Amino acid sequence: MSRSRMAVVAGAVLAAGLVVSGCGADGGGGGGKDGSGAESAAAQGVLLNQVPMAKVSALTGARGMWTTKKNFVKADLKKIVGYPPAGGKARWTVPLSGEICWSSSRPTEDGLIAVVFKNDKDDPAVCTEIGLVDLNKGAMRWHKQALEDGSAQMFDEVTIGGGTVAAAGTSGSAAWTVGGKPLWKSDPGKKCQDVGYAGGDDKLIAVRDCGGDPEHPKLDVQTVDPRTRAVKSSHSLPAGTENAHVMSVDPLVVGIDSGKAQGGMSVSEFLSIDDSAARGKLLGTIATSGGKYGKYEIDCPATEVEGCGQFAVSKKAGALYLGTQDPLDAGSEAKNDVVAFSLKTGKRIGKVAGAEEGRLLPIGLDEGGRVIAYQEADSISEDAGAVWRIDPASYKKTKALQNPAAHAEIEGRFTSERELGYADGRLYVGTGAVSAPDKVYKEKQPLAMVFGPKK
Repeated sequence: MSRSRMAVVAGAVLAAGLVVSGCGADGGGGGGKDGSGAESAAAQGVLLNQVPMAKVSALTGARGMWTTKKNFVKADLKKIVGYPPAGGKARWTVPLSGEICWSSSRPTEDGLIAVVFKNDKDDPAVCTEIGLVDLNKGAMRWHKQALEDGSAQMFDEVTIGGGTVAAAGTSGSAAWTVGGKPLWKSDPGKKCQDVGYAGGDDKLIAVRDCGGDPEHPKLDVQTVDPRTRAVKSSHSLPAGTENAHVMSVDPLVVGIDSGKAQGGMSVSEFLSIDDSAARGKLLGTIATSGGKYGKYEIDCPATEVEGCGQFAVSKKAGALYLGTQDPLDAGSEAKNDVVAFSLKTGKRIGKVAGAEEGRLLPIGLDEGGRVIAYQEADSISEDAGAVWRIDPASYKKTKALQNPAAHAEIEGRFTSERELGYADGRLYVGTGAVSAPDKVYKEKQPLAMVFGPKK
């Protein structure tokens, strides 16, 4: 991930949450390495900034939280707002014509994100507007619609991959260059339709449905040319797959829901796919429905292709990192553990003991390739959150930031639509929705909080 970007944006990632279990299709595999932790290097954190929650009477979308070298940026009520990374008043605001429906999880190298939003002048207001926002300059570069028979198409999600802005939804798909030039648009009359995309610096992944019936999808994961949509590699997902979530484009890791996902998690297993050839090859499978290594946690949206949080993928280490639901050792005092799985085999290759104060959730990688994990705050026990670094070779963990206990209660209330990010020693915690005040608490819930070390 670029130095200018968050280690994660959960929505997770900005969005957050995962639950998975098992290792490999049959739950078999070796034990791997175990690691412990240290707290001596932890910086004592302070609250640097709070983004206030706008007043609303009903839940309203505000998905998106990012950092660049210049700005900390939060999607808000019908707007996107930039702040100094270490706290301070808003530097700029990009107004939108309506509620935010979806936004790309990660900025490009030059600080661009794409967003889908509504137009309040429409009746009813629906998700038809595609915008490209420059997070460094605080400006809308362009604003587009895709038309079908004279009417604006509706979209559920959008991403940027390989310099292409690609949007998809139940009424079709469309793509533009970052300069705003139209590239392609789906033909609603065809049996096969793109249901969503996932983007990276140089890659664009499409999830394509050729079932012709929403009740009986037939999904493929395709690596496509960002300019032409020509298929470079294709892999058919298992029969019965209802939804697919692309967790990483390079290496290609996909979470699928075969209708057996537990607890509304939207993922029943993870697939590692080699997309270097025209026919994609399945490398490893990690099940989530039990097995030898217990259950795991991840947060993925119900149907969208991007947006999963609370995981980390390392190409260099060839590993997927997940938080367990419970500690793997019966005698452990930790709330849970973090486990690494090989992307080549699906087998467990390492384990990191969690923390006693809160659940440990991987959320991305730092510049050196270490796994960044967020320790959840607990509103009831008033244990504050923290950030840990995990060495991918030794599986040793070191606490990097300890949040102040004075704000533990309010930090712990970030659960629904939670967004998490860590950059330049600062932790960003937010929510992807603007909500009405909760009358249970005296202190108002902010839209986002920024924690960092004392100066």
